[in-house]
Amino acid sequence: MCVFMCVQPLKEELKKETALSENELKEDEKLGRLHFTLDYNFTENTLVVGVLEASELPAMDVGGSSDPYVKLYLLPDKKKKFETKVHRKTLEPTFNETFTFKVPYAEMGGRTLVMTVYDFDRFSKHDAIGAVKIPMSSVDFSQSLQEWRDLQKAEKEESERLGDICLSLRYVPTAGKLTVVILEAKNLKKMDVGGLSDPYVKIHLMQNGKRLKKKKTTIKKNTLNPYYNESFSFEKVQVGVTVLDYDKIGKNDAIGKVLLGSNSSGTEQRHWSDMLANPRRPIAQWHSLKPEDEVTRCDSLSPWPTPSDSGKRLRPHLGKSSDGDFQ
Repeated sequence: MCVFMCVQPLKEELKKETALSENELKEDEKLGRLHFTLDYNFTENTLVVGVLEASELPAMDVGGSSDPYVKLYLLPDKKKKFETKVHRKTLEPTFNETFTFKVPYAEMGGRTLVMTVYDFDRFSKHDAIGAVKIPMSSVDFSQSLQEWRDLQKAEKEESERLGDICLSLRYVPTAGKLTVVILEAKNLKKMDVGGLSDPYVKIHLMQNGKRLKKKKTTIKKNTLNPYYNESFSFEKVQVGVTVLDYDKIGKNDAIGKVLLGSNSSGTEQRHWSDMLANPRRPIAQWHSLKPEDEVTRCDSLSPWPTPSDSGKRLRPHLGKSSDGDFQ
């Protein structure tokens, strides 16, 4: 009896010490640092944010590295979101990218800039490494600011999730042919009264920021996780992919959209670049759907070079797909 009474408090004490040491480790965990610039253009009423580099990032991948990129927006409205390019397999990425927010100076005091560093993952949700939050009321805009800040634990984004879409891109340079395979979507937003949707995917051909023609998949009834595996072929285009909810009576509502092309940004631009770097090979990737009004329309389409050009630039043109003409 005596032995039990003596040992039990010792165990409890050890548990407390272990818990304390674990908490200390969590508190001491370094998430890395972010180097950035802030400036306000009083003539144009714009906040100019420069994302320069990150340092000492933690390894998020099994191989001991990360694929970092930065997402930035202003609270409380989050109307405009920007993303840097993804940098492969590095814990010390150099971004050197500049982003502009149109905000009247009188409203700056109520805004907070959020810059979150993410680890890119082609087939699953991107992990937030850490974030920097800067209340604009704390910044002296009489001069430009350049600063390093430690990344803090990122808060979960409160924006409504629209769902994700997985698609494959394949480019054959000799034929100038792009093949898009709409594979599947998951966790789509519920659009119908019964808590489901009737989703289908519409693909727009884009040129100079204008929609030219379109293709669409079949409709999948009563599901938020549709599987399509449907293929479409084009020639030298930019592609807008929209997931919609089919409605037999009323208007078909858009659930979300993704824009893929040479002038796209963030993870969409990374997918496009990977496709061009691996000709004739299908490159699949998941993309988070975005609200239609958040997807910036491309002002111009960069021409695609082919091996026969010898440095000349081709004017983009549309061609007939292998599965028939456009509807």
